[in-house]
Amino acid sequence: MAPDSLALLLLAVAAAVVAAVALAVAWDRGSGWRRVAMRAGSASLCVATVLAAALVWVNRQVETYTSWSDLTGAPPAAAALSDPPPPGGGSGGRLVNLTVPGKASGLSLPMMVYLPAAYDARPTARFPVIEALHGYPSSPMGWTKTLRAPEYLDQEIAAGRMAPTVMLFPYITPDRLLDTECTNLSHGPQAETYLTVDVPAAVKSQLRVRTDRASWGLIGYSAGAFCAANLALRHPTEYAAAASLSGYTTPGITVGDGSEHTLNNDAWRLQHLPRPAIALYLGCARADHPSLRSTTTLARLARPPVSVTTGYVNGGGHNAGTWLAMEPTAFDWLSSWLARPLAAG
Repeated sequence: MAPDSLALLLLAVAAAVVAAVALAVAWDRGSGWRRVAMRAGSASLCVATVLAAALVWVNRQVETYTSWSDLTGAPPAAAALSDPPPPGGGSGGRLVNLTVPGKASGLSLPMMVYLPAAYDARPTARFPVIEALHGYPSSPMGWTKTLRAPEYLDQEIAAGRMAPTVMLFPYITPDRLLDTECTNLSHGPQAETYLTVDVPAAVKSQLRVRTDRASWGLIGYSAGAFCAANLALRHPTEYAAAASLSGYTTPGITVGDGSEHTLNNDAWRLQHLPRPAIALYLGCARADHPSLRSTTTLARLARPPVSVTTGYVNGGGHNAGTWLAMEPTAFDWLSSWLARPLAAG
């Protein structure tokens, strides 16, 4: 029974109901100090179970803790890259797991990887890559479970709207409750180095992927959307394109070196530094006013050689419903800017 499971949520709700009934039954029981003690104990139990149910519900929405090892702080396990293809082959891709040794960043973390069906069908080909960055608080399961990325990738690739592409789902922080915004925090995790140096190095050494800059892109939602645009602007020699779904111009955290106002502020960067030759997809819901302001600001500032495409969802909000609506279009757009799979020779 995982911490984000429906079974645990139902159990927590049932416990809250039982606690409420117990409070009603015990309210007038006993007398004197016994009555006070029973009321206090029953009320405390009621509050605790309601709080537990609320926490489980919130965790199910954001997919921050998907296993008990995540919750307890134990190192998450990662299987070797030997997950077999589905029995009988199948027309869809598959998820595998690998460990990214953080030689540059000092972070060693597991990572899920989507391999398209063509990866097994064309054993000598090398494929373009997209790094998918999750929000905060959340985890890579936000992409694979809540946003159903493997399902949408299968759909778009099968329809020919997207080339077969390897998609990476890395953690953007080693601590679920520490928001890095994919930056190198002063006296903290070097998330930027991990994502832009260690992750590509591990993938290029362990998978059949293209290594040229034209074959690598980024996508993210919410905090991950800021990450995608910011990392692409900061590392234009490593990435050709980035898609931002409900992003921002600033990280919204204190990096520790003041760069949240300058080098890690996308609006400042586009105004004060040479603009790189990259492509950006900026999408958000019109009812998500903070993201809408950031999207329009970046679109206005991102003059050539930056190429900008914008997309809007009428109504909506800063939520999974909006990201699900934008996801297929963003995948297709990214694929149109990335190089195709490369056959051997």
